[in-house]
Amino acid sequence: MSAPLDSPTLVIQTAFLGDVILSTPLLSALAARHGPVDVVTTPLATPLLETHPAVRQVFPYDKRHADRGWRGLRTLANRLQEQRYVRAYLPHRSLRSAALALLARIPSRIGYAGSWSFLYTEARTKPRTGHETERLLALAHGAPAVYPPHLQPTRDDEQVAASLIDGDFVAVAPGSIWGSKRWPFYADLAARLPLAVVVVGSQDDTALGDEIVEAVRPRPLGSPVGSGRRAVNACGKLTLRQSAALIGRAALLVTNDSAPLHLATAMGTPVVALFGPTVTEFGFGPLGAGDVALGVDGLRCRPCSPHGPPACPLGHHRCMRDLTVAAVLAAIEELGALRPRN
Repeated sequence: MSAPLDSPTLVIQTAFLGDVILSTPLLSALAARHGPVDVVTTPLATPLLETHPAVRQVFPYDKRHADRGWRGLRTLANRLQEQRYVRAYLPHRSLRSAALALLARIPSRIGYAGSWSFLYTEARTKPRTGHETERLLALAHGAPAVYPPHLQPTRDDEQVAASLIDGDFVAVAPGSIWGSKRWPFYADLAARLPLAVVVVGSQDDTALGDEIVEAVRPRPLGSPVGSGRRAVNACGKLTLRQSAALIGRAALLVTNDSAPLHLATAMGTPVVALFGPTVTEFGFGPLGAGDVALGVDGLRCRPCSPHGPPACPLGHHRCMRDLTVAAVLAAIEELGALRPRN
């Protein structure tokens, strides 16, 4: 970043992983104005931000485990107070975040108007419409909306990703912490794709990955199972930065409305995103030129919640089950990401 560090700036963002990734444009805008910023975030998201060019240092805050409760909050606040921050930006509406900035005695505390804004020195209105990246950039008044989500894996991360598979491949991300967001037909899709397939996700997604690999792996003589192309189950085998590097090498990512969607956006990878219980109007859809977001229109029960419940409240899960493999293949063809590269 070109701007000098005129005074220390802190950003506190301890929301879900996707929210942290979508906050990177805000980090870039603030760093352009004030110099590289410090960030408080979750232990999971910490490695993603440690290598970001807009970030000076990261403070991991394990708010649900090691640092939970008053003692953990007070301990971190004391550490932050030693840094003598002039200002803090709080993109996540959270009592814990607001209290942390107050206890750290940061004189200027800027967040969005809401339940806890009485703890801020300045409460700004969060736009109701637009993509979440634009809404978060509104926290930095006057910042141009020219900063896309961005992550910067290391050379070692890139080497690990490159060693996993060579040549062109499609990445698929079948998991989600919200059960109703999971599209059930990834194995059928993978068996019909013309390229090798890599499954990305957490350790919890390993079984889903195995099912997809089984559908794609080389076909034994006389067996109706398998497409004959290469498939790799990378679930639980990579760090988040390595996963970002791997997605960055993919010709395409097919994903649910979950964190890998935002990893792909930050790495510039074309996306076909499958939306079931949620909708893109919530502001968390893909951003790339030509990216495709698919959903089943006309369902009166959709959307059913801001995040997607663990299971369909009505039991039919039509928002995902009515989204066909043929429709996803057509979207992939429309995107053109699988055409030969020059």
